Amino acid sequence: MGKSEILQQWLDKGNDDLRSAEYLSTMHHPTPDEVICFHCQQSSEKYLKGFLFLHDIEPPKTHNLIELLEMCEKINSNFSVLLPQMDVLLDYAVIPRYPNELRITNDDMKIAIKYAKIVQEFVLKAIDKKIKRDEAQENN
Repeated sequence: MGKSEILQQWLDKGNDDLRSAEYLSTMHHPTPDEVICFHCQQSSEKYLKGFLFLHDIEPPKTHNLIELLEMCEKINSNFSVLLPQMDVLLDYAVIPRYPNELRITNDDMKIAIKYAKIVQEFVLKAIDKKIKRDEAQENN
């Protein structure tokens, strides 16, 4: 399997998680807010890992969005703008899957979806720029 196919798998998985979160958010009350937030975190994680893969970095087996973001920032310092979103989404990697004292509200869920979309848009633009740059270099 080629690099572009593996990259597309990362992006497809990120898209699947975000679409799942959006779909679940349309459920009648009560919405599964914790599950939705988990999917938002997972979506962002997969986009960041796809970006790393595109740059020939094996994505680490971690759910820590801050760690992944720092790795992306070493490649493209503009990724630092995603820190506020990562700070929020980071908590949703593990906590929602187990009984805990963190209370996730419907407002939290809406913010998580909004932030996951911001991450999606930012990373897809960065990936598109990299691919276009690489193609231009190949054509010269």
